[in-house]
Amino acid sequence: MTAPILLVEIADGSAIITVNRPSSMNSMTLATLQELDRAVRELSASTEVRAVIITGAGEKAFIAGGDISMLKNLSPVEARELALLAHGICNAIEQSPKPFIAAVNGYALGGGCELAMSCDIRIAAEHARFGQPEVNIGTLPGFGGSQRLPRLVGKGRALEMILTGDMIDAQEAWRIGLVNKVVPQAELMNTARSLAIKLAGKSQMALKLCKEAVINGLEMDLQRACSYEADLFALSFATADQQEGMAAFLEKRAPVFHDR
Repeated sequence: MTAPILLVEIADGSAIITVNRPSSMNSMTLATLQELDRAVRELSASTEVRAVIITGAGEKAFIAGGDISMLKNLSPVEARELALLAHGICNAIEQSPKPFIAAVNGYALGGGCELAMSCDIRIAAEHARFGQPEVNIGTLPGFGGSQRLPRLVGKGRALEMILTGDMIDAQEAWRIGLVNKVVPQAELMNTARSLAIKLAGKSQMALKLCKEAVINGLEMDLQRACSYEADLFALSFATADQQEGMAAFLEKRAPVFHDR
């Protein structure tokens, strides 16, 4: 039997999506992207799932980019369609009301680095490597790397990575702000799961508004963004979770959120 391309596990209010092509460094084919698109959208809509982790099978690679044997024969029209599919996945992750965590367990190159960047929080194993090496095969990032990377690490560092195609290690990725935390390989999934469980205990309404404030606000000038934040802050006062959260604080007890 053929092994499934994606593995999805749900427990304790969180889901783990594992790209399951370890013999190919978890490189992404069209089928991988189509399944990933479906999984992201289904989990984002699920009432059972409150946080999502994305990782790769094995200890060698998170996702080592697109499958070059597939990419090599694409026409320009097919290449654009593939890029738009990948952009749709990354946009769906950013726009999801659920927090997404990338557990980077090895090489995160090309599309793998781009997928990780679309997640809200990135945790890397100590041996992880990051890069946008597309220039080395005569092309450029096509899944959002030329846009998300400079927003995360700044124009100069992003251009250095994109123009040279060089990889950086996990500690350098942490130093420049590409990842949030670096942990030993043996602790990676437990760290990601603990964070997912912590986020799953928060008000989903509040998490949704927090993501909207940051992600949408980055595309606005500061004055407009602060006005947008004030609107979302006011909107939160229309939720039962805000009432429960503040009551619990004053009563010195843990809040019980109902996501409304």
